Amino acid sequence: MRLCLILLVSLVAATSASALAGGTAPTVFTPAQVQWAAGKGPLAGTQVAALFGDPAKPGPFVLRLRIPDGGSFGPHSHPVIENVTVLQGTLLIGVGDKVDKAKMVALPTGSFFSVPANVHHYAMAKGETIVQLNDNGPWAMTMVKM
Repeated sequence: MRLCLILLVSLVAATSASALAGGTAPTVFTPAQVQWAAGKGPLAGTQVAALFGDPAKPGPFVLRLRIPDGGSFGPHSHPVIENVTVLQGTLLIGVGDKVDKAKMVALPTGSFFSVPANVHHYAMAKGETIVQLNDNGPWAMTMVKM
């Protein structure tokens, strides 16, 4: 076990910034290395961290969203499947074209959900919530027009 830890620390120390961006070495991030940026467009009001790949391009990507308490996403869909793990806090989710808080399901830390492509759904954070998306791009978020 100690040898594995020493090897991992050596690997992290030897991994350059360019390798972390998708080179031939493993991608490794500690919590302190995650770089958060202000979300734009439908992600405004959140913080976003791209850990792997580019959601706008074809191929795998890993994206984290930090959603403030009460932050929400109205009914929307994605052109690709959306796989989400709740890393911190609680995410309330519902399915449909209109928000119905009575039908939302609370997903605490450690929960996972997967929404098929083009399925309308909505979400709201209870407490500061961090979720991680592990998907294949190109990813987009299309709000439902009411």
